[in-house]
Amino acid sequence: MSLRGARETQLVHLENGIASDVELSSLPRQSDVISTAVPAKYPTSNSLQSHGSEHVTKSDEPYSIWKRRIHNLRHTHPKLWRMYEWFRGPNPAVTIHPIALLDSVTLCWRGHTTRINLGFESWWLKHSHPFRQQWILILFCAAYIVGLAFISRANSFLTPAQSFIDCTSAYWLKDDGCGLNGQSCSPFTGPDFEFRCPGDCLSVTLANPRTVGATQLVYTSLVVGGGDSNKTYRGDSWICPAAIQAGVISASKGGCGTLRLVGNYTDFLPAVARGVSSIGFPSVFPLSFRFLDSTSLGSCTDLRSYALAYNVLCTSILMLLLRPEPVWIFWCLLCVGFWHITLFSDPRSAPPALSDGFGTFLPALFVGYAFWRSAWRFTLPKFEGMPLERVVWYLAPFWAGVYFNVVTAKIPIDRLVASDLERNGAIAALVIVAIVVLVIILYQVWVIRKAGMFFYYLWRYILAGLAVAVLASLPGLTFRLHHYIAAILLTPLTAVPSRVSAVCQAFLLGMFLQGVAKFDFDSILQTAAELQRDAPLGSSLPSFITNSSTAIFSLTNASINWDAISSELSDSEGWNGFSLLVDDVQRLTGDGLSYTLSGLQAGVTHFFRLAYQRDGISGDYTKAATLFPNGTWLDPLPGPS
Repeated sequence: MSLRGARETQLVHLENGIASDVELSSLPRQSDVISTAVPAKYPTSNSLQSHGSEHVTKSDEPYSIWKRRIHNLRHTHPKLWRMYEWFRGPNPAVTIHPIALLDSVTLCWRGHTTRINLGFESWWLKHSHPFRQQWILILFCAAYIVGLAFISRANSFLTPAQSFIDCTSAYWLKDDGCGLNGQSCSPFTGPDFEFRCPGDCLSVTLANPRTVGATQLVYTSLVVGGGDSNKTYRGDSWICPAAIQAGVISASKGGCGTLRLVGNYTDFLPAVARGVSSIGFPSVFPLSFRFLDSTSLGSCTDLRSYALAYNVLCTSILMLLLRPEPVWIFWCLLCVGFWHITLFSDPRSAPPALSDGFGTFLPALFVGYAFWRSAWRFTLPKFEGMPLERVVWYLAPFWAGVYFNVVTAKIPIDRLVASDLERNGAIAALVIVAIVVLVIILYQVWVIRKAGMFFYYLWRYILAGLAVAVLASLPGLTFRLHHYIAAILLTPLTAVPSRVSAVCQAFLLGMFLQGVAKFDFDSILQTAAELQRDAPLGSSLPSFITNSSTAIFSLTNASINWDAISSELSDSEGWNGFSLLVDDVQRLTGDGLSYTLSGLQAGVTHFFRLAYQRDGISGDYTKAATLFPNGTWLDPLPGPS
C-alpha cells in the first residue's frame, strides 16, 4: 500500500555492465524504504564510489559527529573547508571510462576539431566474434595444459636430477666454510662429474664482497683462473660461469658438461672470454677443476625462452580471439604467470619442486582474489570492448612484472634495506625509481580524487602506515618491504579505470607472482642475521704484530705473530680464539698467537687473513696481509674482508 508523501524508490538496473535508472512506480512506497542496489555483472564507476559493495543506505540518515565537525569548517575555517572540498573531488563525481583510441581519434588544430573514425576495434570485435565459443575456450585450455606439460618435461625432467646445479654452485665455500685445511670440502680429486647449468647465469652476481687473495670482488661472477692452456679454475669458482667462459655451455640457454677435479694447483691465470672475466690468483690452492670436451647427458637446453614465447602467444590468443569474461582472463593470467615462474623463468630449485609450487599456489590464489575484488574488477571490464588496446596495456607490463628479477637486475638495490644504499649508484637508482613511482602515484591520486574516492583510500592507507610503523618499531627485527608486499599495497590504487591503472595493475600482478613463486611469502620482519647473508658482521678485528718493517728472507724458520685478545674484548664480545686463513684456506684455529711458515711453498706470493673466534665460530676476517716471494710483508688494509 502506497504512503502519502513517501520518497520514490529507484532500482539500479544493470544491463551488460551499463547502468540505467528505472523508476518502479508500481512498488509500494514507504517513508523508511531502503534503496537496494542490484549487483552488476561488473561494477560501473558509480558502484566504484561505493567500492563495489552491495550495501543499503538510508537517504535521511543523520551526519555522524565527525562529518558535522568537518562541515562546520565552512564557517569557522573557510580555507580548510575549500581544501577539504578540493580533495573530496567534484560533486557529482566524474565517471571515469577509457575511450577506444583505435576506433576514433580527435585532432585539434588552430581551433578546429577533426574526428577521424578508424574502426579497428570494431572491426576486430566483429571478425573475432565466432571464436567466442565456450567449447573453443575449454579445448584451448586443455591443449595449453598439455603443451605446457610437454615443454616442462623436456626442460626439467629428462635429465638426471643429481646433475642439476645452480648458477652459484662451487666446490669450495667462503672463508672457513670448508673447515681446517679444507677437510669439509674434500676429496680434492675424484671421479668426473656431469652437470647441467640453467640459462642466464651471467645475470647472477656477488651481492656482497668476496675476497680472493688480496682482491675483493663484488657485483660480478666469482670465477678464478681459466687463463692457462688447460683452462684450470680454482675450486671456489662458480662452475656455470666458468663453463660459459670455457665454451662448454651457452650463456643464454645453459647446457651440460663434464668436470674433472685436479686437486692442488699453483698460479691461476686470469682470462676474458664469452662475456666472462676471471681474476688470477698467484698462489697455491688445494682444489681446482677443468672441463672435459664431451658429456653423455642429453636434453640440456634451457627452454625458458621457448616457454615464454609459448605463454605470451597463448595469453595473446586468449585476450584477442577467445575473449572470455574479464574475471576468467584475470585468473588465467595469474595461473599462467605463477607456473611460468615456478617451472621455467625463476624456479626455486632444479628440477622444480612441484610440491613447493603447489604449497605457495593456494595462498597466492587468495591474494589474487583480493586483487580482483579491490582493483581488477573495476578496470579490466572497461577494456572489454577494446581487445587490441587491452593486449598492449595488460600483457606487456604483466610479463615485465613476471620477469621483475631480470628487469631490475641492473639496479644496485637488492633488499630494500639501508645497507643497500652504500653501493655505487644505489642512491641515484633509488631516486630515479622513487620519482617514477611518485609520479604514477600522484597521477592515480588525481584520478581517484576526480572519482570522489580520495578519503575512502586515505584513511585506509593511514591505518596501513600506522601498522607498518608499529611493526618496524619491534625490537630485534628489521622491516623489509619485499616486492610482493609492495604489489599488494599498491594494487588497490589501480581501481579507477584508466590506461595507467591497467598498466600498473598488470605489472603489479606479475611482480607479486615473481616474488611469491620464487621466494614464497617471505616475512615482512626479519632478523639482522637473515638480512646479513654473507656480508661482514661488523665485529672487532685482530691485528698482526708482524708488519712491513719485518723482512722474511726464508720460510724455513720464520713465523708470523699477532696480538692477544684483550680482556675488554673477551668480556664484551666473548672472543676466546683465532682463525687464520692462509691463501684463503683455514690453516689454524685456537688460542695460539703465531703461525710457522715452514710448510708454505717457496717462490710464490702468500696471503694471510685473521679473525677472532668465539667457541669455534669466526667473526669478521681482516683484509689480506701479503707476503711476496722476495720476503716483503705488506700490511693489510683497514676494515673487514
